[in-house]
Amino acid sequence: MSDPKFQDQVVLVTGAGRGFGAVLAEAFAREGSDVVVHYNSSSAGAEQTAEAVRALGRRALTVKGDIASLDDVRRLTALAYEAFGRVDVLVNNVGDMASDQKSWRELDEKVIDHTLAVDIKGTMFMMHEVGLRMIEGEGGAIVNIGSQVVIAGSPRAPQYAAAKYGVIGLTKSYARALAPKVRVNTLGAAFMETEALLNRHDWKNGRREEVLKQTPLGRIAKPQDMVGPTLFLASRDANHMTGQFLLCNGGLAMVGA
Repeated sequence: MSDPKFQDQVVLVTGAGRGFGAVLAEAFAREGSDVVVHYNSSSAGAEQTAEAVRALGRRALTVKGDIASLDDVRRLTALAYEAFGRVDVLVNNVGDMASDQKSWRELDEKVIDHTLAVDIKGTMFMMHEVGLRMIEGEGGAIVNIGSQVVIAGSPRAPQYAAAKYGVIGLTKSYARALAPKVRVNTLGAAFMETEALLNRHDWKNGRREEVLKQTPLGRIAKPQDMVGPTLFLASRDANHMTGQFLLCNGGLAMVGA
């Protein structure tokens, strides 16, 4: 077996108490890293994730916080650095896709504000606070979990597409600001059949079949399908990539080079 890609590195994954974040945390541990497991509401899930990491022989720390709060982000970042002394990889997995919204006709200012606060402000705060420490130390890599919604748009929740477009702007900006010591990239993830997507009204009422029909590879992604591309962007294999948006969507909404 080849050497683990992240041997003895420290990886911070936001939203690792459930869904894709939990899958990612375990994947990084399998590749040799210690993991900071961030959560906001999924306390039991975060402990499960941490136990899975420890079962693989790696160290794990759980940290709670609302990433849309700068104070919370500063506190959880400080806890990570106190525990491990550094963070080599940050994965900004947390995102709000306004799951309960059924149509663009449902204009709710609170829902819009929350989506933008979590997806844009929260991602920015995490990149800013961890990135500052990375450039003062040995550098590192930041991977933002974006979405192919920026290619296709969202007639269901337009603010979600706008927020993910915002993440691309942040990616390019921090890729320049933190260069050359820190690389920053975004994964343009496909629809992933996480619990949140499976419970979405439109997904249970025809949207899944519609997406499937338009996807050349003929299947809906599982979280595990997005692990490889995420680890690639975080690894030295991508050491000449920064400020990039990497689509991984089964061919849905193909775009030119």
